[in-house]
Amino acid sequence: MEAAAGGADPAGGCAGALEEPVVSLADVLAENEELEKEARAVLGGSDHERCSYSQGAVKRQALYACSTCTPPGEEPAGICLACSYECHGTHKLFELYTKRNFRCDCGNSKFKNLQCKLFPEKGTVNSGNKYNHNFYGLYCVCKRPYPDPEDEIPDEMIQCIVCEDWFHGRHLGSVPPESGDFHEMVCQACMNCCAFLWAYTSQLAVPTVTKVTSLEDERIVLNVKETEEQNREIKKESGGDHQGKIKEEEQVEQYNEPSTSSGSKCPETVTKSDEPVCKLRELQTKQSLKKDTATFWPSNWRSKLCTCKDCLKMYSELDVQFLIDECDTVLAYENKGTSDQETERRDPLMDTLNSMNRVQQVELICEYNDLKTELTDYLRRFADEGTVVKREDIQQFFEEFQSRKRRRTNRMQYYCS
Repeated sequence: MEAAAGGADPAGGCAGALEEPVVSLADVLAENEELEKEARAVLGGSDHERCSYSQGAVKRQALYACSTCTPPGEEPAGICLACSYECHGTHKLFELYTKRNFRCDCGNSKFKNLQCKLFPEKGTVNSGNKYNHNFYGLYCVCKRPYPDPEDEIPDEMIQCIVCEDWFHGRHLGSVPPESGDFHEMVCQACMNCCAFLWAYTSQLAVPTVTKVTSLEDERIVLNVKETEEQNREIKKESGGDHQGKIKEEEQVEQYNEPSTSSGSKCPETVTKSDEPVCKLRELQTKQSLKKDTATFWPSNWRSKLCTCKDCLKMYSELDVQFLIDECDTVLAYENKGTSDQETERRDPLMDTLNSMNRVQQVELICEYNDLKTELTDYLRRFADEGTVVKREDIQQFFEEFQSRKRRRTNRMQYYCS
């Protein structure tokens, strides 16, 4: 129903101005389905009934931190999805989204007054777990909560794939590309630790053209564009004869080859390479432009990283072996969770029908149609009168519906065609 122009009541009143926005049931169901889809993606890959401790350090799972049990000043701790429901259901929790290679802490020595209800036989500590200020509800280099009641600047939070901290877009040294243009981000600090990634930026990274000022003056944005002269200067410094240019073109073609990985299945992590040439060493012979900024990467960029013996050793020394594992990505985790949930989701009505004989199926369908018709007629009365449907009204409907059903059953046998 649309309001009259200007919101005025045709009868001369101003009721139109006081009317609340009308939301259809279809809109509510569509929004609910979208929220369920997001929840299935994030939580679908995690078990909501069994503590994940017995699985050891889980490759990736949804995690929470309990501010009630481990407040600031105490040792940080993380709990799995199932324990957040069963052991900390009434506590104040920080949602950490997902983290890699983590083992549930619930009930260990970091929890002084709580024993895990799902898996009480836990070790004292999980020495392999990594913690940061996220476990106290703080994020980014600004170390602020999210959402931040004191921050009036609308901004998107982006997770670094190396340290797994979350950052405001304006605190990354460069304005992030559109969200659909990149899949992963490496923050400034992690780019400094993994400096080898700068060699790949010209070939793989999603370019950024603007730079943000420091935290003290973050409201001012300066546009910084790399001119054609700068690009020519970089190429000039990289040098190389005609044969070098040919090799560079071959390298570009190699990096532009489509990935063979699919969205549903992850390729096996590469442990060694048969290629005699180190891709990284070839790229490092060319001039690469290093900036004090975060970098943004497209999908499948990890498959393009060098996997020669020397590079594998470097990844191990830097503790970033996960960079060459495409199943480590959050997208791979979400796809798996969505796929698993869709497989498990079954229509309970169809399951019930399949367990019945033909006569029972027809009777059940007739009962369902009766319920649908009577409930629609019952709710239409509230819509016509403009009154709110309360819990008591619904309870009264089902009580009367059951009463009418019993009377019909006792009075006669009815048939459905």
